[in-house]
This record gives sequence, structure tokens and C-alpha cells, in this order.
Amino acid sequence: MMAGNNKEIPTFEEDNESKLLRKIREAPFMPVGIAGCIGAVAYGIYNYKNRGKMSTSVYLMHLRVKAQGMVVGALTIGVAINIMQKIWKKKGEEEK
Repeated sequence: MMAGNNKEIPTFEEDNESKLLRKIREAPFMPVGIAGCIGAVAYGIYNYKNRGKMSTSVYLMHLRVKAQGMVVGALTIGVAINIMQKIWKKKGEEEK
């Protein structure tokens, strides 16, 4: 411990709305993935009665895989676009 160093560090508390907007700006494909997940779940709920002879646990397992696939796909596309933008930016700076 250091004696005589009682300076307080200022803290910034972010409200939920500004935190959500900041996170969306940082990762714009995350809301797309979440919307896809919600869409897959809604589709699964709607088609639950038409599952045929498939057991409920197997049906829910398929639904979970579809929902996770939507999120992973959206994030993969977002990462790929981010990498491509960095490459194009780097090439643009080299040309100058």
C-alpha cells in the first residue's frame, strides 16, 4: 500500500440504454443473430403441433441447433465483414 495516495478515480456509470446502443455499434451483427434466434424459436413453437411422430425432446434439440446456428452464422458473417473492411482499409493506406 502506498501512503498518502488517496486520489479517487472518477467512475462513469452507463445507463442501460446507452450501454445497449454502444454494444450494438461495436457488434452490429449480434442483434441480427438474436433476431434470427428468436425467429427460429417462434417458428419452432408455431410448428410444434406438426412435428409428427418425433418425440418432444428430439424436436427441441433440433430447434436448439437451428437457433444456435442462426446466432453463430450472423456472428461469423459479422467477423468476416470486419476482417474484409480492415484489409480494404490497409490496402487503401498503402496506395497513398
